[in-house]
Amino acid sequence: MKRTISTITGEGRVALLTETLPEAGPNDITIRVEASLISPGTELMMLESRRAHPDPCAQPEPFGYAVAGVVLKIPADEKNLKVGQRVIGMGAGKALHADVVQVPRNLVVGIPDAVPSEDAVYACLGATALQAVRRTEPALGEYGLVMGLGIVGNLAAQLYQVAGARIAAWDGLKGRLDIANQCGIFTAFDPFAENTPQLTKDFTAPYGLDFALFAFGGNATAAYQSLIPLMKESADGHAMGKIVLVGGCQVMVEGGAPGGNLDLRIASRTGPGYHDPEWENGKAYPKVFVPFTTQRNLEEVLLLMSEGRMNVAPMTTHRMPMSQVADATELLQTQPNDTLGIVLTQEV
Repeated sequence: MKRTISTITGEGRVALLTETLPEAGPNDITIRVEASLISPGTELMMLESRRAHPDPCAQPEPFGYAVAGVVLKIPADEKNLKVGQRVIGMGAGKALHADVVQVPRNLVVGIPDAVPSEDAVYACLGATALQAVRRTEPALGEYGLVMGLGIVGNLAAQLYQVAGARIAAWDGLKGRLDIANQCGIFTAFDPFAENTPQLTKDFTAPYGLDFALFAFGGNATAAYQSLIPLMKESADGHAMGKIVLVGGCQVMVEGGAPGGNLDLRIASRTGPGYHDPEWENGKAYPKVFVPFTTQRNLEEVLLLMSEGRMNVAPMTTHRMPMSQVADATELLQTQPNDTLGIVLTQEV
């Protein structure tokens, strides 16, 4: 059986490749892809890295890691999934922008009937956002700030609100602010067009911020410095609260009194299990000690979508056939104000 997959060439171009479908592993779920989502963060970073260091002799690198589709084949002992069921699958090198993929069983989750496949593909980045929210440990009634309203930042802001926190958000792209409003994030400010620190201070008065999430890439030191005066403050004048980094940003942190008593945390990936080959292929962690694995986070995001407590549809700015994957990546790079979620579909 032949399949078509998307790849990144050694020169950093996105190209389609037709190949023989590899033999499925003993724990693989074979999925006929209906939709896949391009990650504006991780996937574009991979593309830019190859363009920065081109090597015409390098082998094409598989492209994509979040799909939704229909199960074609399961292992003989699979008890949770069945042929013909709609599922999402994730995983670098596995859940490719392709027409058919093979994904380890613990990285595959059934889609609730109420969730369209084109919405379900957001579950992977939703799990990344949920892992960041879990790392934050927000409490009901706390005030938080999300800096960056790309897909992960938008989803994290929604999840904080589901958890009962009161959320403000910053982004310098008007298009993303508009999408955030459509998703139910109403206290969203443009730091380049408004007195955003004062608006944020007014929003959190008289308490200050309990936490903040950095959901963007690049140098974030200036943003970090602008954040410190907005955090809650102890009677002795020290900034306090939690700051979580989920985006690929870099922050220069000053210790001692100028840094206050802030807790700096890093949130990585989608939760426990991802990139553990034994777990991905079916090994279970003890649920009492590791309750929120990557698979559980994926399931929870899809449940929240099905209950109407998370809204991802406004983030889909473009639907394009997989044959136009190169054009799609170009749009994300050159038109960031007008482009956020690009869902690739299979031509009939």
